[in-house]
Amino acid sequence: MTERRAAEETDSDWAWRRRIRSNAHSNRVYRWVVGIIGALVMVAGLVMVPFPGPGWLVVFIGVGILASEFDWAKRLLDFGRAKLTAWNDWMRPQPLWVKALAALLTALAVGAIFYLVFVVFGVPTFLPDIIEQPLLSFPGL
Repeated sequence: MTERRAAEETDSDWAWRRRIRSNAHSNRVYRWVVGIIGALVMVAGLVMVPFPGPGWLVVFIGVGILASEFDWAKRLLDFGRAKLTAWNDWMRPQPLWVKALAALLTALAVGAIFYLVFVVFGVPTFLPDIIEQPLLSFPGL
């Protein structure tokens, strides 16, 4: 594929955005909608961060949605990618004990967050008794 053809296909892929941006009102509405959706996804990810699952991935997806329209979000996304890459590049050659220590510290942080959530809101009653009873034996719960 020639460079010119690739550029034309890329331009046609984004023709709908150029149409939206050509009208000040539709551009403003579109940016508001992207901002609201991106913020909701990002906040949902932040709520999920302390729990097992893809919390940070959802945060990055929310920032990515925002970065499609906002320069500050693009810079934030680039910053986050750079830090994640630097962390992975640093962690990869580390000995097993360093990786295990990082996993242990992460597990302790998640456990502390769960403990605080259980102190504030109580132990969920939907948990099986085999899990709920030992949790209730912790101080403060």
